[in-house]
Amino acid sequence: MSLVTLLPFIVLIGAMFLMTRSAKKKQQQAASMRNEMQPGSGVRTIGGMYATVKEVNEDTVLLDAGPGVDLLFAKNAIGAVLTDDEYNRIVHGIEHDLKTDGSVVPDDASSLTETDEPAADASDASDDKPLDLGKKDAADKPADEAVETKAEKADADGAEPKKTDGGTEAK
Repeated sequence: MSLVTLLPFIVLIGAMFLMTRSAKKKQQQAASMRNEMQPGSGVRTIGGMYATVKEVNEDTVLLDAGPGVDLLFAKNAIGAVLTDDEYNRIVHGIEHDLKTDGSVVPDDASSLTETDEPAADASDASDDKPLDLGKKDAADKPADEAVETKAEKADADGAEPKKTDGGTEAK
């Protein structure tokens, strides 16, 4: 057999080896993270629930999810062990170690404009003249004269208008 024939098989075996090696490494990191859990640390489960570790057993973890709520989870169901600052920021909304360099995102867009004055130009533009966004008729009639209802056409022809649903005589 030639080297050209064996090369695809060698590449395939090498790729499989690298993939299984990285997967084993991730599993070992997750297992060591779960083994380092201690009571009082904040965790996130694989379902996305945040809780505090109350008790760690060999295969299970007792979590305190709130006042009077104790939940028993398998260790494999713990997705991440969080630092105290990260847990408090997510669960309680307490921010620590914020950089106060003046780059704070505003709550509204008014501070993003060049001037600090409120925008009064929008109300002035509407007072000038109302905008007509409708289509123009071929005869350029005003909108009030151009629109006739079926009932008005029927009255002009001398015929009696047809009854519609919602009329006063509808059943």
